[in-house]
Amino acid sequence: MSKSLISEHTYEADLRLLQIELVKLQRHIIQKGKRLLVIFEGRDTAGKDGSIKSITENLSPRDTKVVALAAPSSVEEHEWYFQRYIAQLPSAGETVLFNRSWYNRAGVEKVMGFCTDEQYKLFMATVNDFESLLVRADIQIVKYYLDISKEEQAKRLKDRAKDPLKQWKISPIDQKAQKMWGAYSDARDKMLKQTSSSDAPWTVINANDKKLAHLNLIADLLSKFSYPEKDKKILKIDPNIVLTWPVGSKKLPKLFK
Repeated sequence: MSKSLISEHTYEADLRLLQIELVKLQRHIIQKGKRLLVIFEGRDTAGKDGSIKSITENLSPRDTKVVALAAPSSVEEHEWYFQRYIAQLPSAGETVLFNRSWYNRAGVEKVMGFCTDEQYKLFMATVNDFESLLVRADIQIVKYYLDISKEEQAKRLKDRAKDPLKQWKISPIDQKAQKMWGAYSDARDKMLKQTSSSDAPWTVINANDKKLAHLNLIADLLSKFSYPEKDKKILKIDPNIVLTWPVGSKKLPKLFK
């Protein structure tokens, strides 16, 4: 795995300040009964687990939920696709973070052939309307796609295979990530273009440097909300790491191919 451009000391100091802001935001969400859903998608080994941990580390466990659903059961396979996710949506005052989400259908299921073409097309045709319904029900949705280079992914896969504390993360899907790189890129591009709506736009994070990705992602998340005692001066966002583009634009930001 590549060495970070930021020192551990600076990272920990900056992260602490941002985590204090996250506590302020959560206090506001709880007091006002708001509902926040943050979706994390991205390449295998892109750092979704670490990003989520950096956000939730000091938040109230009673009011914060991380959702990482397993493959659907035989019963769930025959339900409405979104059905099992609905039970996981945030209640009043709650923050929910999806470590992968219904966008499995637009990514791994599409690439690996785990869904039919008809199922994929139906998902792509209906997900924006589904998310708009959630937004109209006062659920705020923030969607992040973590992107890394093919070379960085190869390094992280190798590191994962060597580390006994990370070997539980290895799956047959991970092992095909490099071979299917181009197919995943195509699926990613279609997903971002077609499902970045005004109600729930995508933000892409260049996650080649994990530490900088964590800091910039949290700063970006905080920048999307108003809350008491907000310290705006520490919300520094690097446009080379946080990649955004106008909703409806067919020209994606500079992504890894």
